[in-house]
Amino acid sequence: MIVSETGEGRFTQAITAGRHHLSADEPPSVGGDNTGPTPYDLLLAGLGACTTMTLRMYANRKKLPLERATVTLTHAKVHAEDCAECETQEGKVDRIGRAIVLEGALDAQQRADLMRIADRCPVHRTLTSEVVIDTHEVA
Repeated sequence: MIVSETGEGRFTQAITAGRHHLSADEPPSVGGDNTGPTPYDLLLAGLGACTTMTLRMYANRKKLPLERATVTLTHAKVHAEDCAECETQEGKVDRIGRAIVLEGALDAQQRADLMRIADRCPVHRTLTSEVVIDTHEVA
């Protein structure tokens, strides 16, 4: 994964992920040109894609009649004191909302199993675990 400034606009970024090319930007409200998704949009896209892929793998393995899974995600910064289940008590915390639609002739137990499995996708686990980011300058 390589991300670099394009020089086209204040925040426009070129993203290379193997043979795939994307862009990222910020909306005009914060000085960007809106030429691509924001960094938080990309984060949510990763979580959403991982969730639906995990659901698909599980449904296929268990031979469940899941026809389609769709995930809608939101991100907000909320005051810690407004978050009863958060460990952080001061400042703001990130809150990601994930709404999952499961299509298919699934019974209640199958739906419950799929919803439980959604929390086991690798990106969900990364976002809810301790993460260490090692940063260094390359000369």
